[in-house]
Amino acid sequence: VLLIGRARIGTEIAQGLTVTDYRGGRAQVGALPFAEGREAAHEADLVLVCVKSAASAEAAQALRPCLAPDAVVVSFQNGLRNAQTLAEGLGRPVLPGMVGFNVAAQGEGRFHQGTQGDLHVARDPRLPAALFARAGLALRQHGDMPAVLRAKLMLNLNNAINALSGVPLQAELSQRDYRRCLALAQEEWLTLTARAGQPLARLTPLPASMLPRVLRLPDSLFRRLAGGMLRIDPLARSSMADDLALGRQTEIDWINGEVVRLAESLGRDAPVNRRLMGLIRAG
Repeated sequence: VLLIGRARIGTEIAQGLTVTDYRGGRAQVGALPFAEGREAAHEADLVLVCVKSAASAEAAQALRPCLAPDAVVVSFQNGLRNAQTLAEGLGRPVLPGMVGFNVAAQGEGRFHQGTQGDLHVARDPRLPAALFARAGLALRQHGDMPAVLRAKLMLNLNNAINALSGVPLQAELSQRDYRRCLALAQEEWLTLTARAGQPLARLTPLPASMLPRVLRLPDSLFRRLAGGMLRIDPLARSSMADDLALGRQTEIDWINGEVVRLAESLGRDAPVNRRLMGLIRAG
């Protein structure tokens, strides 16, 4: 394993990594090989791209002259278009992937998985599934990855609401008013994707179409019927909340922005998601 990233990441993990999760799991490893330069990727058989969406084009241009011809490239990023952006910049196919859980950087090489979930990727015989299994990471392969990404985007519409709420995910989703905001945002996406003939995969126990109805339930009934949605580490926040707090560029254009763009392509509007975009940009 070789990690490639910015200098600040190398400094942070110089003494090793500590990975914990919401179930109480804990794993520690010593310092892993780390490089800032793109040249370090030239021997890679498998390249996992995990940069924020705004950096995809830049990452592709940096990696293009360095990758082996038969290297497998996977985009583990938010949004719908990153694999396409990477493929255009790299001049080769890129497998779309999705991380189905939340991870928070806690400083000094500590990273915490705050929610349950698996890794998802487009089906490909070249993927070394056994490597992921040995690392304790379930890798679910799909024939229709765009439907998976659309379903994940629907869940990620909560990122902006969580960032604006100023409270952890569990506390936010425990309050009906925040859930009603999320229901409105999700309904826009459901309506638009249905109109465009773009199905959503099922990533949750309930079908995507039922989630807004469940989110609107009174708090006591929601906890009773959908308590699994609250099985989150009490301190977990969305990555957008972290970006907003640190003054970094958020992924609002690649999440809620997709709803607005689809609406515009259909000659319609998405006022809830448009408003969330405005609030995040103003924040």
